[in-house]
Order: sequence, then C-alpha cells, then structure tokens
Amino acid sequence: MPMPSRCDLLIRGAGVVSVHTGEIRPADVVVTGDLIRAVAAPGVRIDADRVLDAEGLLLAPGYIDAHMHIESSLLTPVEFARITVRRGTTTVLADPHEIVNVAGREAMAWMIEQGRSPAQTMLWAVPSCVPALEGFETAGSRLTAEDIADMLDWEGVTTLGEVMDYRAVVEGSPRMRAIVEAARRKGVRLDGHCPNLSGDDLGEYLWAGIDSDHTKNTPEVAVEKARLGMLLMLQEKCLTPELVARLRELPVLPDFCLVTDDLAADAILERGHLDHIARVALDAGLGPLAVLRALTLHPARRLGLDDRGVVAPGRRADLVLLRALDDPTPVTVVCGGRVVEDDGAAAAAAAAPVDNPFADSVRLTSLDESDCRWRVDLPDGEHTFRALRVNPVDTYTEPAEVVLPVRNGVVEWEGRTAVLAVYERHQRSGRRTMAPVVGFDLVEGAAATTYAHDSHNLTVVATGAAALRRAANRVIGSHGGICVAVSGQPAVHLPLPVGGVMSPAPAAEVAAGAAAVREALHAWGWRHRNAFMSISTMTLPVSPRIKLTDKGLVRVVDRAWEPAVL
Repeated sequence: MPMPSRCDLLIRGAGVVSVHTGEIRPADVVVTGDLIRAVAAPGVRIDADRVLDAEGLLLAPGYIDAHMHIESSLLTPVEFARITVRRGTTTVLADPHEIVNVAGREAMAWMIEQGRSPAQTMLWAVPSCVPALEGFETAGSRLTAEDIADMLDWEGVTTLGEVMDYRAVVEGSPRMRAIVEAARRKGVRLDGHCPNLSGDDLGEYLWAGIDSDHTKNTPEVAVEKARLGMLLMLQEKCLTPELVARLRELPVLPDFCLVTDDLAADAILERGHLDHIARVALDAGLGPLAVLRALTLHPARRLGLDDRGVVAPGRRADLVLLRALDDPTPVTVVCGGRVVEDDGAAAAAAAAPVDNPFADSVRLTSLDESDCRWRVDLPDGEHTFRALRVNPVDTYTEPAEVVLPVRNGVVEWEGRTAVLAVYERHQRSGRRTMAPVVGFDLVEGAAATTYAHDSHNLTVVATGAAALRRAANRVIGSHGGICVAVSGQPAVHLPLPVGGVMSPAPAAEVAAGAAAVREALHAWGWRHRNAFMSISTMTLPVSPRIKLTDKGLVRVVDRAWEPAVL
C-alpha cells in the first residue's frame, strides 16, 4: 500500500536509533494517529499537520518501566503520569500493592480507573502479597487466590505482582502455592522479589514460574540468576560498579531492564525518572546502547508489548528525541503520536479535584501520654532488648542489642536510645509494639509516617515520648502522611490523605513537601541516601534481616518471631 499523502506528525532530520542493531541512520519518521506509518529516507514529500525539526538529534523509542509503584511517588496516577511522561516514560507496569494493602480490591479498581485518562500507558500487576507476610502483620485487606484469579482478568492487568514472600514459595506454603498456580493458569507473567536467593532455593523459586527479580543482590548471585535466565530488573541501588563489572565480564551481556521501583515526587522533579536511572547505569559503567535497550526493547519484550520498544512502521509512536546516546534526558517526547506539551491546560486538568474514597483509612484517635509508654511484663532492673540497626546505604536492618532499665513495667528508653513504634491503624485493635533503633546519632525529635511498607500502619521513630506523640498526632489528624518533629523547630508535615499513602495535590506541591520532609530527616540525623525508603521499610517483614510489625519483631529469612528481650 503506498504511503498516504498526508500525516498527523512528521519528525524530520533525526538520526534514528535501531535498538536491534545499534546503528544510527538518518530518516524522516511519519506518524499517523498513534502509530508510526513509515521510517523514510530523508526528505520524504508528505503534508503533515505538524512538523518537528529534529536536525542534530537522535530519535529512540519511548521508555518503558517494567516494575514500579505509583504510590511511592506520593502522587495519584494522573499527576504521576504528567511529570514522568515529560521525562520520556511512556509506558509503566504498576504494582499498586501499597494502596491495595490498605483498601483491597476497591483500591486496585480505583487505581486502574484513575490511570485511564493519562496519555502514558499504564498497565497493572495484581499484588501477590496482601498482606506481605500473612500472620506476621495486620494490613487493611487480604487477597485470596480466588481474589487474585478474578483480578487478573481485569482490563489492563497483565502480571502477578512481585512475589515478596519468597520463603513461602520455596517452602511450598499452601496459600502462596495457590496464588502462584492461579496466575500460571491465567498465563500471565510472574514478577519476583528474592534478594540474594541462590542455590536450590533459587531453583525452587524458578520452578514455581517466577522469572524476574528487581532486588539488590551480590554480584555473584546476580550472575547466578542471569545464568539461569532470570530477568534482572536493575533499580538505582542495584547499579553498583561491582555488579556492572561482573556482568560485563560474561561472554554475553544478559538481557536486563532498568526500573524505578520506588521514586518520590521530589526525586522525580529534581533528577528525573527512568532517565535518571539510565544516568546512574551509565555512571556505573554500562554502555549507552545497552542502557537504551534496557529502557525500551527489553521491557517491551518482558511485558509482551510487541507494538512498542522499537522505531519501526506499525509500532506505537512512543518516541524520545535525545541530544546524544549518553544523554538520556529527552529534548522532546512523543506519546501515542502526540507531542507532549507542558501547557497550562494539562496542568489544570491534572489539578482537578481527585475523588478520594480512602480518606478515612487511618482508624486511629490521637495518642495520649499512655499510648507513648513502652510497657513490658518484666521485673524491675536492667534488661537486654533486641534492637534494629539501620545503615545509611540501603534498607537492610541488622539485629543489635540495647540494655535498658525497666521500672514498674515501663521501659525507660528516653535519653538512652531511639525507638521504633508501630501502631495498628486498620482494625482499631489498639495494638502497638516498640523496639530500639541504633545506627544514627539523632537529636531530640521524631518522625511519623503512615507510608510504611506494606501494611502502612502508623510507624514512628523517636528519641522521646513527647516528640513521638507530637509527630504521630499530626499524621493522625491529617488522615495520614509524614511528619518530622524536632525539638525547638516547627514540625514539617506532608499530608497523604489518599489511603495514608498518596496526596491529591499537584506534583509541585507534593514534591516541595517531600523535599522539606527529607531535609528535616537529614537535619534530625537520619542521614540515609533515601531517608523515606529507610524509615518506611522498617516494618516490611519480607525485607531482610529483622523488622518490626504491629505484632512484634520478625526474623525475615526464617519467617519466625524474634524475642523482644534477650
């Protein structure tokens, strides 16, 4: 069929990058509707409604994020899409396990509906672990294998979300076996989460049909996984020079995807989205073409998206114009055949009021003084308590010990240690737990959050009871959020009333609030390279090595309770 005489968009004069061969060749790209009609020799004669002069630029496929969580941006789907599509992310696979742990099937349906309006393609994974570790925490919902089988048929759903309870898979837990088998019967992809799983245990995980991993591994374990065909999804914390060097030593560089996993709004607006991860990969030693393939071709194949990931006739016109292969920040983005404009109309539409059916999900009343006391059934005297040791690099928490006095059944911790306190927020049980936290030198103050993976119970780190109460009550009063209250300073507070994990406000406002919270955490002494993630994962009982939930201390690898007193 001959080329039509007219098109909607003509991109003229670019060097078109082939992610298949690595070649760059001059061409004009003809776009009709949301599809690439032709990749033609330069100077093609055709009338176009709009012409983009791309002389001196490179044209590549739009970026595809094969593993991420919209809630981690602290934004609703429309606002998330608005700020990330401008950075070249034209397709995402979102696993909404944060909000689904709060509000179940209704939350999943709400996220999908919210994700229909943006130009960015939003595909969805059904969370596999709601709660993340059954029996060890209290979430706001519980998904059965039957629930998951039903939800896998919903429009836009393509994947079983990351199977975080990898020990249950390896050990043949009936519940997890039923969930995995339901997904396999549906013929969907099964995403993994198995940090440093290796040997026979890794073999069992692969045998179950779970064939990707986005967690941080040692270089040796990463190679073991790649050797067995497990797709490595490399997020920022994975991209170390040591890992990259080990992968490049292999006879063939294995296929891998670059993913964002969890990026907050302030980080996205300041540094970027997938384009930021690409720069980290380049700095770690990966070549520009390998990085581009990991943003486009490989995730498209992973997600079964044969209609995108390359610049070719018949493919979806999701495209980025770049200055150079080693500069992944787009000059211009085309999404679904339309040039992405940062105009007032788009901003106004994104700022429209958001329907929020989850505004009353934090079912806690204000804490009083008695709620901030650490009560124990121990005799008076000095006792050794199990503590969590944090570090400034990642979310790994080592077991430690702290000796504290007990008087009249109350632990006298103030002035001696910081504590982590978890308050169950979903069932009005009144349950709360406490444990010492060591690793950072904190001044007097507290940080409270309902954004706390994955059950999102109210989580507070504090050096004193008054600060604990002050920070926690600000969060409770706003129906969820993050608050840092340092002695002698005004409290810094970011409300998150959408399920206690997202804000309905515009991205710029949320980003400013998130940046202020991050700065306050650092000033308090919580000097972690990703302070949000560090605090919010201290309650995640599938993230090594020891965590605290509303039910107690959990030894993650053993899936067992850890005694609070040694």
